Amino acid sequence: MAQNAAKAEELVKTLRDTIVSLVRSDGPDLSARQLAVFLTCYLDESGHTVRGLASSLNVSKPAITRALDRLGELDLARRKVDPLDRRSVLVQRTPKGAAYLKEIRSIMGEAATEEARKGRSEEKKEQPARRTLRRVAAA
Repeated sequence: MAQNAAKAEELVKTLRDTIVSLVRSDGPDLSARQLAVFLTCYLDESGHTVRGLASSLNVSKPAITRALDRLGELDLARRKVDPLDRRSVLVQRTPKGAAYLKEIRSIMGEAATEEARKGRSEEKKEQPARRTLRRVAAA
Protein backbone atom coordinates (compact mmCIF):
# COMPACT_ATOMS: atom_id res chain seq x y z
CA MET A 1 0.00 0.00 0.00
CA ALA A 2 2.74 2.48 0.96
CA GLN A 3 4.66 1.52 -2.19
CA ASN A 4 1.60 2.35 -4.34
CA ALA A 5 1.22 5.69 -2.58
CA ALA A 6 4.90 6.49 -3.14
CA LYS A 7 4.64 5.56 -6.82
CA ALA A 8 1.49 7.67 -7.19
CA GLU A 9 3.27 10.60 -5.55
CA GLU A 10 6.18 10.20 -7.95
CA LEU A 11 3.80 10.12 -10.93
CA VAL A 12 1.98 13.25 -9.75
CA LYS A 13 5.29 15.09 -9.37
CA THR A 14 6.35 13.94 -12.84
CA LEU A 15 3.03 15.19 -14.23
CA ARG A 16 3.49 18.54 -12.49
CA ASP A 17 7.05 18.93 -13.78
CA THR A 18 5.93 17.99 -17.29
CA ILE A 19 3.07 20.48 -17.31
CA VAL A 20 5.28 23.25 -15.90
CA SER A 21 7.85 22.60 -18.64
CA LEU A 22 5.14 22.64 -21.31
CA VAL A 23 3.71 25.91 -19.99
CA ARG A 24 7.17 27.50 -19.92
CA SER A 25 8.03 26.37 -23.44
CA ASP A 26 7.23 28.24 -26.63
CA GLY A 27 4.79 25.50 -27.62
CA PRO A 28 1.02 25.59 -27.32
CA ASP A 29 -0.59 26.01 -23.92
CA LEU A 30 -3.43 23.48 -23.88
CA SER A 31 -6.20 23.14 -21.31
CA ALA A 32 -6.63 19.81 -19.54
CA ARG A 33 -9.56 18.94 -21.83
CA GLN A 34 -7.62 19.88 -24.97
CA LEU A 35 -4.65 17.83 -23.80
CA ALA A 36 -6.93 14.87 -23.05
CA VAL A 37 -8.43 15.02 -26.54
CA PHE A 38 -4.99 15.44 -28.12
CA LEU A 39 -3.45 12.51 -26.22
CA THR A 40 -6.46 10.28 -26.86
CA CYS A 41 -6.18 10.93 -30.60
CA TYR A 42 -2.43 10.35 -30.70
CA LEU A 43 -2.02 7.45 -28.27
CA ASP A 44 -4.98 5.36 -29.40
CA GLU A 45 -4.27 4.04 -32.89
CA SER A 46 -7.90 3.57 -33.87
CA GLY A 47 -9.66 6.28 -35.84
CA HIS A 48 -11.54 8.89 -33.87
CA THR A 49 -14.80 10.72 -34.36
CA VAL A 50 -16.25 13.61 -32.40
CA ARG A 51 -18.98 11.28 -31.15
CA GLY A 52 -16.46 8.60 -30.15
CA LEU A 53 -14.21 11.08 -28.32
CA ALA A 54 -17.19 12.49 -26.45
CA SER A 55 -18.19 9.00 -25.39
CA SER A 56 -14.72 7.80 -24.38
CA LEU A 57 -13.91 10.99 -22.43
CA ASN A 58 -17.45 11.23 -21.02
CA VAL A 59 -17.93 14.86 -22.08
CA SER A 60 -20.40 16.52 -24.43
CA LYS A 61 -19.92 16.71 -28.19
CA PRO A 62 -19.85 20.53 -28.08
CA ALA A 63 -16.98 20.35 -25.56
CA ILE A 64 -15.06 18.06 -27.91
CA THR A 65 -15.82 20.41 -30.80
CA ARG A 66 -14.40 23.38 -28.85
CA ALA A 67 -11.28 21.39 -27.94
CA LEU A 68 -10.85 20.35 -31.58
CA ASP A 69 -11.34 23.96 -32.69
CA ARG A 70 -8.32 24.92 -30.58
CA LEU A 71 -6.27 21.91 -31.70
CA GLY A 72 -7.13 22.83 -35.29
CA GLU A 73 -6.00 26.44 -34.78
CA LEU A 74 -2.67 25.09 -33.54
CA ASP A 75 -2.49 22.51 -36.38
CA LEU A 76 -2.24 19.68 -33.84
CA ALA A 77 -5.31 17.89 -35.25
CA ARG A 78 -7.82 18.40 -38.03
CA ARG A 79 -11.35 17.34 -38.75
CA LYS A 80 -12.61 15.77 -41.93
CA VAL A 81 -16.08 14.62 -42.93
CA ASP A 82 -16.20 10.83 -43.09
CA PRO A 83 -16.69 9.97 -46.78
CA LEU A 84 -18.52 6.77 -45.82
CA ASP A 85 -20.92 8.48 -43.41
CA ARG A 86 -21.24 12.20 -44.08
CA ARG A 87 -22.93 12.71 -40.69
CA SER A 88 -19.72 11.67 -38.94
CA VAL A 89 -16.60 13.80 -38.50
CA LEU A 90 -13.20 12.10 -38.38
CA VAL A 91 -10.30 13.50 -36.38
CA GLN A 92 -6.94 13.30 -38.12
CA ARG A 93 -3.41 13.66 -36.81
CA THR A 94 -0.97 16.19 -38.22
CA PRO A 95 2.82 16.25 -38.54
CA LYS A 96 2.93 19.20 -36.11
CA GLY A 97 0.85 17.19 -33.63
CA ALA A 98 3.19 14.21 -33.93
CA ALA A 99 6.15 16.53 -33.23
CA TYR A 100 4.35 17.96 -30.20
CA LEU A 101 3.72 14.46 -28.83
CA LYS A 102 7.41 13.70 -29.29
CA GLU A 103 8.24 16.86 -27.31
CA ILE A 104 5.82 15.85 -24.53
CA ARG A 105 7.43 12.40 -24.34
CA SER A 106 10.90 13.92 -24.11
CA ILE A 107 9.91 16.40 -21.40
CA MET A 108 8.07 13.71 -19.44
CA GLY A 109 11.04 11.34 -19.72
CA GLU A 110 13.37 14.01 -18.35
CA ALA A 111 10.94 14.81 -15.53
CA ALA A 112 10.60 11.12 -14.63
CA THR A 113 14.37 10.65 -14.63
CA GLU A 114 14.82 13.69 -12.39
CA GLU A 115 12.08 12.53 -10.00
CA ALA A 116 13.66 9.05 -9.78
CA ARG A 117 17.06 10.64 -9.10
CA LYS A 118 15.54 12.72 -6.29
CA GLY A 119 13.93 9.60 -4.85
CA ARG A 120 17.24 7.72 -4.80
CA SER A 121 18.94 10.69 -3.18
CA GLU A 122 16.30 10.82 -0.43
CA GLU A 123 16.66 7.05 0.14
CA LYS A 124 20.40 7.46 0.65
CA LYS A 125 19.74 10.18 3.22
CA GLU A 126 17.26 7.93 5.06
CA GLN A 127 19.56 4.89 5.26
CA PRO A 128 21.86 6.19 8.04
CA ALA A 129 18.80 7.25 10.04
CA ARG A 130 17.27 3.77 9.64
CA ARG A 131 20.48 2.14 10.86
CA THR A 132 20.49 4.41 13.89
CA LEU A 133 16.86 3.56 14.62
CA ARG A 134 17.60 -0.16 14.31
CA ARG A 135 20.52 0.15 16.74
CA VAL A 136 18.36 2.05 19.21
CA ALA A 137 15.55 -0.49 18.86
CA ALA A 138 17.97 -3.39 19.29
CA ALA A 139 19.46 -1.89 22.46
